[in-house]
Order: sequence, then structure tokens, then C-alpha cells
Amino acid sequence: MQLPLVLTVIGADRPGLVEKVARLVAEHGGNWLESRMCRLGGQFAGIVRVFTTTDQRAALTQALTALASQGLKVEVYADEPTARANDAQWAVVELVGQDRPGIVRQVAAALAARGVNVEDLRTECVSAPMSGETLFKAEARLQLPAGCDLAALRQDLEKIAADLLVDITCEPLKL
Repeated sequence: MQLPLVLTVIGADRPGLVEKVARLVAEHGGNWLESRMCRLGGQFAGIVRVFTTTDQRAALTQALTALASQGLKVEVYADEPTARANDAQWAVVELVGQDRPGIVRQVAAALAARGVNVEDLRTECVSAPMSGETLFKAEARLQLPAGCDLAALRQDLEKIAADLLVDITCEPLKL
């Protein structure tokens, strides 16, 4: 029987980290399904979804957690997917502005107040083309709860944009 697992991976960045995890998954009859991985601040971090067989779960988990002796911490979780509503609304938010503390907190608070689920969030700081100032950029894919008014959410985000002096767009997304 196929068993889905979710792995979190973190360790000091160096060549071969992905190979170590992928090799162990394959050696234990697993199948790598999807992942998000990147280097942040000298650390390599990722989240991986794999399938393995029920009889291989314990051995795979033991092998992956043993990577800690090589400086790579791997946590293994049972994947318990929740059903997605077919009528769910989706949106994408993009933000660009001068970097300052609290941007993510304010936007996240507005989303949480309306029961919005952040499915994917990507942020980065970049140098502005003309001035060289630090710009903060964010992009988020959102699942809106039933009955969520996208126009009202957009207004909430525009108020935050005005307070923070950033540009925010919030548009429907078709999946």
C-alpha cells in the first residue's frame, strides 16, 4: 500500500544534500512527488512530499533521521491531505515596496481575519534598479473561504499598502 509522507529538511548548505535524501527515498522504494527547496542565509531548507510503502515507512524514517549525524536534520510526517472544495476561490497577491519590518505580519493578519489560507508564499529582498534601495517583494497564492468577498479583501490590502507605502495587487486566480 502506498503511503504519502511529508519531509522537512534543513542543514548547512553544501553540494549533495538533495542527492542524500533522494537516494534514501529511492533505496526504500519511495517515489519523490513534489518539493520546494532553497538556500536561505547559508542554510539549505526544503519540504518534500514522497510516497513509500507502508512496510518501508519505519526504515525510511530511520534512515532519513540518521542524516542528522551528517548535519542534515530531516523530520518525517504522515501526509494527511484535506479535501479541497471544488468551488474554492483562488487569488494571487503581489507586493512590492521599500523594505521595512512588519510587512508580512500586517498582510498575514488581514488574510487571517478573513479566513484566507496562504497556500504558497515567496518573499525576497532585492536592490531597486535606479536607487539601489532595498525593495521587499512578495507573492502569495491564496485559497479564499466560501463566501469571501474578494473586493473587500482587496480593499483591506489596499489600506495596508497605503500605510506601508507599498504596491499590492490582489487578483483572482484560476487553477
